[in-house]
Amino acid sequence: MQIGVTTKITDNMEPKRSTFQTVWGVALLLAGIGVFIRVPQVMPKIESIEQFSQISSIIRFSFYFMGAMLIGGGAKKLYDNLKKPDSDSEQGDA
Repeated sequence: MQIGVTTKITDNMEPKRSTFQTVWGVALLLAGIGVFIRVPQVMPKIESIEQFSQISSIIRFSFYFMGAMLIGGGAKKLYDNLKKPDSDSEQGDA
């Protein structure tokens, strides 16, 4: 009985959740692209700081890694959200 109520609430909220997840995926993707665009502009300023000049390659790698993770996370979220759901993936049968 409670499963039906939970399913009804989930079904009613599905379009709102789907839209939010799509927007969140696009935001992650754009943030990752922004990191890749911004790193070459910011690295000279970071390298001019004496404490960071010795480890500039580690900082550069970290920024690019963070950008790749953001792009990958956004792309995965968009792919998972936009692909068609399988009709045979019932999780209620245990």
